[in-house]
Amino acid sequence: MDWKDLPLFSTPPAEPAETPRKPAPEAKPAEPDSVLGALERVRRAAKRKAEPESPSAAALEKGEEADSMASSHERAWTVTELTSRIRGILEPSLSQIWVQGEVSNCRPAASGHLYFTLKDPENQISVVQFRSRYGARAGSPSFQVKDGMQVLCRGKISVYGSRGQYQIVADQIEPLGAGALQVAYEQLKARLASEGLFAAERKRPLPAYPLRLAIVTSPTGAALQDMLTVLKRRAPHVSVVVVPALVQGEQAPAQILRGLQRANQEDLGDIIVLARGGGSIEDLWAFNDEALARAIAASPKPVVSAVGHEVDFTIGDFVSDLRAPTPSAAAEIVTARWVDLNRQLTDTRYRLRQWVERKIQDQRRSLQLISARLKSPKDRLRERSQRLDELFSRLERGIGVALEQRRSRLIRYSAQLDALSPLRVLDRGYSIVRGSGQEGRVIRTAQDARASQRLEITFKDGTVQVRVAEAESPV
Repeated sequence: MDWKDLPLFSTPPAEPAETPRKPAPEAKPAEPDSVLGALERVRRAAKRKAEPESPSAAALEKGEEADSMASSHERAWTVTELTSRIRGILEPSLSQIWVQGEVSNCRPAASGHLYFTLKDPENQISVVQFRSRYGARAGSPSFQVKDGMQVLCRGKISVYGSRGQYQIVADQIEPLGAGALQVAYEQLKARLASEGLFAAERKRPLPAYPLRLAIVTSPTGAALQDMLTVLKRRAPHVSVVVVPALVQGEQAPAQILRGLQRANQEDLGDIIVLARGGGSIEDLWAFNDEALARAIAASPKPVVSAVGHEVDFTIGDFVSDLRAPTPSAAAEIVTARWVDLNRQLTDTRYRLRQWVERKIQDQRRSLQLISARLKSPKDRLRERSQRLDELFSRLERGIGVALEQRRSRLIRYSAQLDALSPLRVLDRGYSIVRGSGQEGRVIRTAQDARASQRLEITFKDGTVQVRVAEAESPV
């Protein structure tokens, strides 16, 4: 049987039961000749198995009849025995191989396993990656395997006996043509862009004159020192709060996310800056984390991404409210209006000084001209003093007349008010009857009074408390 004639299936097989075995040592990728050799060994073993077995010691004692019966029947293999024999030959010899091809019929299962077919222009083979390995990518961030992708798979050949099928059990999958990180980056970028997280209309403007900055970064990094130097030179009055966080490694995304959340919850700054120096895509990968990107988009405070150099782009750059090419540039951007204001104040101060000096010079010249025309300043002063006395006398008379008019008007108004006062009615012998209690409602008619009701009667010289003995309605 030729190895190319073995049956191929595209439907996902069930997960084979794994028998415990010692881990196989790293082996070099198998060549096609070794596959052919392994299958040739299977064929030879099957041929030897099919030969008649030697008669046992018990058969020799029974004579020629037992010997004749033993030699007239061939030993038949069961399917399980043959499959086990093939597995025992294929799996150890092809325990670590690399295979490249195009992905087709990719089907992630509900169990978490991944099934697809790997093919080239002439042949195809089934591939399975179990849940424990799916997404691990040998420690690299996950990318989505899709139909049409050219990938490189590392794993072992496994025989799935229930279907009589051999397949690749993949431990690692990498895209061809681009690294796994780059593919994951592009996939996440496309997904977030489709959700509108990169849209310009959702980005918020930065405060024009921030007084506090919260910088989420490594407290020992050069990026922080560069930013502090720029801030001290351009806007020394702006307070800076450093939120420490790892900016590289597996724990970095979670720490940066916690730092961003803390800066928002504790209101540590008017602007939040995520800062890190330059590096490779692996070094900057913490800022490509999906959870961090969504937290930046949901941040109540404006977020500035200051990661890497001008040529470095991360997912955080696209989703943040402003992307600065470097950490130093971020410090310059957030203080730009302060620098402009300081420049304007300096220019205004200079122009104001020039204007005051010109006005002083003009007034000095005017004073000199006026001094030259003055003949007798004392006479002028005496005349002005006399005029001032006259005006003061007129002012006193005017004030007196105005006060007298207002006094007369006040007396007239007081008399009118006194004539209309209820107290004047009481002087004429009348009284006011009110109900007792907080309401104090005036009793205007006999119908308003009730039997046994307490009343308060007000006379001109005081009040008395009475109780109604009987209330009679008018006839």
